[in-house]
Amino acid sequence: MVLEPCIGECPQGALKIVERVAEDFDEKAVEEYLKELEQKEKGEENRTENLPCGCPSAEIKTFTKANSSCESANIPSEITESALGHWPVQIRLIPVNASFLKDADILVTADCVPVAYPSFHSDFIKNRIVMLGCPKFDDTDSYVEKFTEIFRTAGIKSVTVLIMEVPCCSGLPGILKRAMDMAKVNIPMKQIVISSSGKIVLNLGATS
Repeated sequence: MVLEPCIGECPQGALKIVERVAEDFDEKAVEEYLKELEQKEKGEENRTENLPCGCPSAEIKTFTKANSSCESANIPSEITESALGHWPVQIRLIPVNASFLKDADILVTADCVPVAYPSFHSDFIKNRIVMLGCPKFDDTDSYVEKFTEIFRTAGIKSVTVLIMEVPCCSGLPGILKRAMDMAKVNIPMKQIVISSSGKIVLNLGATS
């Protein structure tokens, strides 16, 4: 686009020529600046390389439950104490070789369930490894791939799958069954369906 013919005719004065004195191009200064940028970027990479995916939420942790002080406060411990024994909990963030998966009973739950079901910790989490996700918004193919590898290598003892009473949740049990078929294993699986009001509306016993 050639702007010169427009400059003298622009009715709004948006185009104008401004003359000013500029410093001479300093090639050495530019090279030093680019080196500083490169060193800064390398420093940022080094700070995150020890974290899975560069995200603190993916750092693997296991928890040891301390004695609760709720008794002295006359508060039932089952209401205030978390039953969670590991981190992370998102399916996408849990490595297939996480130590807490070895010989585990796993709880695969749609991420709306803990919000809807009031006794989620006391009724479901104890002695289980939680794996939480959304079959509607997450990549289901990556779910199948991850669970296939887990079922093939981790020696999973049982699977409990919790879903909401909505169509978008219904694919989660199918994902787990596909993964078992691909891993060529037969693991007992229990399916529980929760209503939006937080009630159990279906409880299918373990199938294998």
